[in-house]
Amino acid sequence: MTCCEGWTSCNGFSLLVLLLLGVTLNAIPLILNFVDEDQFFENPISCFEWWFPGIIGAGVMAIPATTMSLAARKRACCNNKTGMFLSSLLNAITVIGAAYCLLVSIQALAEGPLICNSPSNTTSSCEFSLKNLTANYKESFDLQWFFEDSCVPHTDSNNPSITNTTANNWRVYNLHFNSIENQHRIIHFSVFLGLLLVGILEILFGLSQIIIGFFGCLCGGVSKRRSQIV
Repeated sequence: MTCCEGWTSCNGFSLLVLLLLGVTLNAIPLILNFVDEDQFFENPISCFEWWFPGIIGAGVMAIPATTMSLAARKRACCNNKTGMFLSSLLNAITVIGAAYCLLVSIQALAEGPLICNSPSNTTSSCEFSLKNLTANYKESFDLQWFFEDSCVPHTDSNNPSITNTTANNWRVYNLHFNSIENQHRIIHFSVFLGLLLVGILEILFGLSQIIIGFFGCLCGGVSKRRSQIV
């Protein structure tokens, strides 16, 4: 029996799926913005998609570990202490990237889409600073911007029937693409909830491979290849 190639290979396939999913989710608001406005920076859905949490954090930073883990199927990289050490090291990079994706997603869900916070709804109101990832964590986390009838700063006083809607009827009004506000809210919530789950799963798979690589180093790597048996 070799150094858990089966588990390592499973981690590799799982990371590959999560990597592609993270890139796809991050690209959705960027593509929709380009389709609607023919420009990338006109009326973006959120500031946080431009932090590229899925493309860089859950995507690019997971590529080395994914490649290394998939190569274990052919016993190309998982057959000695050096290979196991590199596997652990590269998965540590994956965990860092996934943690970045996780933090950005939490902050994005806490603040809501740009239309809920800025009447101008342009990237000029975005502040791209790492301090923003921890500045608001002391505040209580809630999704009020998604569940309330309207999150736009200036409510429509000509339609009191909407502003007086009870919480029990929020689905009737809010989960339909009948306005730009609702579109942005649904897309923002779906994208960053998905990226949050991607970040959590990548952290779990990355940590499991780090543990496997660590014990592989302590145990002398892999036993003899099974190429003669297979």
